[in-house]
Amino acid sequence: MGFPKGRQAAAALVAVLLGVGAAAVVGHRVLAPAEVETAARAGYPAAVTPAVGVVGRLPVAPLIVDGRLRVYAADRQVYADQPVDRGYRVTPYWSYRRWPARLSGVVADGTTVVSHWSDGKLVALDARTGRVAWRADAAEPGLLPNPRRTYAATVWEPSGLSVARTPTGRTVLVVAGAGQLGGYDLVDGSRLWRVDQERGCLGAAGTTADGEVLGLAKCAGPETVEFRDAVTGALRTRWRPPGAPDEFVVTPVGCRQGRSGCRGLRISGGDGSGQGWLVGTGVPLAAPGLDGVDTALDGERAVGTSAGVVTGRSARTGAELWHRADLGPVRIIAVEPGRVHLLTERRDLVTLDPATGAERSRFALTIGADGIDWQPGRAYATGGYVAVERSREGAGPDDDDQAYFRMAEPVLLAAT
Repeated sequence: MGFPKGRQAAAALVAVLLGVGAAAVVGHRVLAPAEVETAARAGYPAAVTPAVGVVGRLPVAPLIVDGRLRVYAADRQVYADQPVDRGYRVTPYWSYRRWPARLSGVVADGTTVVSHWSDGKLVALDARTGRVAWRADAAEPGLLPNPRRTYAATVWEPSGLSVARTPTGRTVLVVAGAGQLGGYDLVDGSRLWRVDQERGCLGAAGTTADGEVLGLAKCAGPETVEFRDAVTGALRTRWRPPGAPDEFVVTPVGCRQGRSGCRGLRISGGDGSGQGWLVGTGVPLAAPGLDGVDTALDGERAVGTSAGVVTGRSARTGAELWHRADLGPVRIIAVEPGRVHLLTERRDLVTLDPATGAERSRFALTIGADGIDWQPGRAYATGGYVAVERSREGAGPDDDDQAYFRMAEPVLLAAT
């Protein structure tokens, strides 16, 4: 015996509504914004002193944090492994995911790891546990980088993220996004100040070793470099290099890491020429020793390469301090306080003391049967560690990843 027609229709309607409701629940679970925090289950690892030489090969670029962890990026994830001298990537020590936002950049200072996302959110993680320390709202990134599959651009050159350490001991996170520049207390994420601009009018944000924020103002007349107080955001100095064109490129140099804690600038015009400047409090000082394109800065010492000779100079005067003509053609791939790292034609990694030119270490930058038929891509150095992307000989910036990289694990990590 069946239901009467009216009851049949009602039952069918209920079934449809239940089905729609179930689909909505599933859709909400799948499509709703979400975050997944997977905290560390083991104790915080001890710092290690690795043997000098190649540590290992990795599929993605590591950010060395506190000398104990390697932090990595993915499209929607920040995660870490340990120990720092493991020869390969292992199961994450901790992991943090967000969806559907995409990761824009990662910066670390001490045991705090801050990620910036495509929706403007800032999420700070405690590196010791992987737990969220704080969240804050910031401007959306001006332009999401193309990090390739190593995500080197995301962790080594994070767009719009830098850290200022002030003379009073305060640490400020500086975030440059679409139409906005802001400062945040790194301890708790509280916003200290905010400057609003038209989209595209303020760029090249970074910080100086003296704790100021630098930026390039682009829209109100000829381009101008601005220096701001990191704690208040107040404009301290507005400066244009003498004789500079209306538009120019600002490249921070001599930085503690990324664009943080920088001691100099290189101003470049459209013809590729450049001028070096030392930055401190007040107006930048001319530094002719920094004018060369292939020149690195450590303190007030400039190290450059030309015609197979490596030369150390006074950045202020350009006067020669030392030179080395025994290395052959070399390329500066990374610099950190007290170390300048060079790569020879034979793919030897040579680390020099910028003050004297003395060799701190030298070894072949290869592992196993990988060989030396590669060219360096992005590189990064901190705490004596050096990480280098290896690309195919002749690869260009417009090549896809398959054509650009010649191996599944293109990043070499070494200790100098």
